[in-house]
Amino acid sequence: MSEKLTKNERRAQAREQARKMQEERRRRERLKKGLTVGGIIIAAVAVVAVVAIVIVNSIRPEGPGPENMASNGIVIGQEFVAETTAATPADGEPTPTEKRQDIIQIEIYQDYMCPVCGAFDEANRATLEQLISTGAATVEIHPISILDRASLGTKYSTRAASAAACVAEFAPDSFWDFDTAMFDNQPEESTAGLSNAEIVGVAEQAGIDTSGGLADCINEGRFMSWAEEATVRAGTQPLPGTDGVVADRTPTVLVNGEKYQGGVDDAAGFQAFVTAVAGQQTGESSEEPAEGEAPAETPAPTDEG
Repeated sequence: MSEKLTKNERRAQAREQARKMQEERRRRERLKKGLTVGGIIIAAVAVVAVVAIVIVNSIRPEGPGPENMASNGIVIGQEFVAETTAATPADGEPTPTEKRQDIIQIEIYQDYMCPVCGAFDEANRATLEQLISTGAATVEIHPISILDRASLGTKYSTRAASAAACVAEFAPDSFWDFDTAMFDNQPEESTAGLSNAEIVGVAEQAGIDTSGGLADCINEGRFMSWAEEATVRAGTQPLPGTDGVVADRTPTVLVNGEKYQGGVDDAAGFQAFVTAVAGQQTGESSEEPAEGEAPAETPAPTDEG
């Protein structure tokens, strides 16, 4: 049986216990502070890494364009099968899609961050899918990037357009699925948008096999320089087959070379426009649709910002 502690011994024991508790508290505080600083450093390194990737991609020399986008767009036909084309050489010019008289040719110049493009897709996707499925029309999608300024420095519009080009090259017959999935998962303006890894995830959710180089293509932003060049070209030079139309805002929608001027969310108005243009193509008389309100398109950025 241990001897009873004296008052002084109990006091010394209490002081020693208090000292140990204080040391433990200080140790936890140092650890917490270290974790906080470490977290800040890690976060800063991550931001620097993202910015570095964007900078590297922005100064990357222009390389060959993506396969199946010789016109800087991909043509989707019946059964949602894409028309195949060779890649445009680094020093080459895009080749406009041949104009046809046996089918309606619809072209859409779009930005995956553009909310007006999202509204057009939501209102008119069913119409476009019916036209494609029946073989009445082809839809040629031109991904461009005019809203990089609205993605907090991550250049989401350009990265998304580059990702679309990757899908066009590696999985062209799944491009329509990817395109619709990107609008179904469209981020809001003034956000960072989706990361490259998240875009890969969108492709996989759409049932696309991202192995075999597709994921790598998206993650490295392989066609960012191509997307930037295609955007400048579309916004400053008359679009092939048009009367001087330029895609200086999104969406820019053409039907047999004629620009759709109606409301982007007016499905009936768009259907009437397609019918009227198709009637002109076949020589059949067709009542012109009533002029709709001008679409609230997303304009390209100006020097004034």
